[in-house]
Amino acid sequence: MRTRVLSTLVAVLALLLAGCSGDDGRSGGRVTLRFQSLAWQEESVEANKELVEEWNATHPDVKVEYVQGSWDSVHDQLLTSFEGDEAPDIIHDASDDLADFAYGGYLADLTDLLPRRLKSDIPQHSWDTATFDGRIYGVPFLQEPRVLIANAKWLKEAGVRIPTPERPWSWPEFRKITEGLSGAGKYGVAWPLKEPVSASLNLSLSAGGQLFHRGADGKVTVRFEAADEVMPRTVHDQVNADRSASPTTLGSGGSDTLPGFFGGRYAMVPLGFSYRQQIVQQAPKGFDWQVLPAPAGADGLTQGVSPQTLSIAEDSPHQREAAEFIDFLLRPENTVRLALGDWMLPTGTQALQDPALHTTENDWATGTALAAHLRSAPAQSVRGYPEWKDKVATPAFQEYYSGAIGLRELRERLEDDGNLVLARYQR
Repeated sequence: MRTRVLSTLVAVLALLLAGCSGDDGRSGGRVTLRFQSLAWQEESVEANKELVEEWNATHPDVKVEYVQGSWDSVHDQLLTSFEGDEAPDIIHDASDDLADFAYGGYLADLTDLLPRRLKSDIPQHSWDTATFDGRIYGVPFLQEPRVLIANAKWLKEAGVRIPTPERPWSWPEFRKITEGLSGAGKYGVAWPLKEPVSASLNLSLSAGGQLFHRGADGKVTVRFEAADEVMPRTVHDQVNADRSASPTTLGSGGSDTLPGFFGGRYAMVPLGFSYRQQIVQQAPKGFDWQVLPAPAGADGLTQGVSPQTLSIAEDSPHQREAAEFIDFLLRPENTVRLALGDWMLPTGTQALQDPALHTTENDWATGTALAAHLRSAPAQSVRGYPEWKDKVATPAFQEYYSGAIGLRELRERLEDDGNLVLARYQR
């Protein structure tokens, strides 16, 4: 009888131990990490999966499972997974999506988990994009400046001065040039502003715009000042006064403007640097295009960016192993592979020096020359920014750019309505 009871207890204990082993990601002594990637371009997905395979081949005790995520739904998906205790160990996201997760206790503090090599290779202004209350909650690894993609033949025939990173256009010069390029049903520029807030805030940094201001008490308020007006007013006047910007593209995404660009309807389109891949794939044979720097203001070519980031879930039982995988993934030679796959720029200084990112082919060199001017996006550490953006700023900017409201009402809505939203997150 005692033998049977003892055998039963041993069996139950074995089952309990097996269950606990499975819960903490171990199987037979091996750690399993789930890495959710948001890579979506074919080259980028391939590069990420190859690096996961290379890690697994050389780390038999720490297996990484590749999980495909989507940029379209990542915020809500992560929030649901955090609340359901089902978050992946390693999280791919963008720095402007981290604040609420960081302050909510969902992300691990990486300050003491990351190796010195990785921390010293990425400039402080990049770390600032993922640092909240002095703690690091994400590793910024890829960044994307906004540039002007131009019809090179059109600009050459018009005889306009071609801007360079050393001699960019000013905002007034840009407006004047687009007006001169317009007429007969054609436009000097097409602004794809379906998501207008990020473009408006980040490009406003060139004129010294900040919009969000943090007081001595740590609380953030919205102030739409003269420097914040420069970029939005330029777009508004191009659309409504000069007729040099297409009104129909204001509600479009970047990809939606490409057929009209290829068809000779627009001379230029402001887009993220990575759109070059789509242009290479989709442009008609012989179409001559080039990358130009975005217009400069009082602060030169400065613009805000929200780099792609890698974070670790606070509830992950294997934070040290997850940090080791991130360090592997972001070795300089690996970061270059990820950057080339995404047609973006690395944040790491060593990776940025790679010759592959300084070629004239597809204007890599033009984009790389802008890396030194990229700074943390104004909204980076603002709690409640997603709600402010969706409920207040997006409709306000859309109505202003279309001409439905004026600059005064835009300011009132961004400040009055916006500060009511932010106040709820700062009680």
